[in-house]
Amino acid sequence: MSKSLTRVRAALEATGVNVDIMETGTDTRTAQQAADVAGCHVDQIAKSIIFRGETTNEAVLFLTAGGNRVSAEKASQVAQEELGKADAALIRTQTGFAIGGVSPIGHLNPIRAFIDPRLMEFDTVWAAAGTPHHIFPISPDQLILLSKATLASFTE
Repeated sequence: MSKSLTRVRAALEATGVNVDIMETGTDTRTAQQAADVAGCHVDQIAKSIIFRGETTNEAVLFLTAGGNRVSAEKASQVAQEELGKADAALIRTQTGFAIGGVSPIGHLNPIRAFIDPRLMEFDTVWAAAGTPHHIFPISPDQLILLSKATLASFTE
């Protein structure tokens, strides 16, 4: 089992959230791929989009519904700093995950997180479990609690 997947599983267990992490057998790097595997609406996929804070030089996480796009302008307003593109090295250093499998939980270092209100419209959403081949179901309320995300409007 990968270190990334182990961290996500430990984060879930530490908070008493009992879910089955699904091994997909195929890439789930895109929201549509994940939705196809999970058998759900694309908006039930909680995409982890990461920007770099121009002032803090730290990663900022935006959990958005799979069919939505993050507006850089709105995201900057929510984060209260200009945001730029986060490179793979920053994402790996701050979260411990590689692009395509960034989980909303189990990060190596604390991260500011914001969540799309669209995700709150579902009983269950699906998120990456630390690899491009693992996803897990979770209620939006649990996702907010575990990721310490703030509900905010930041999509186009």
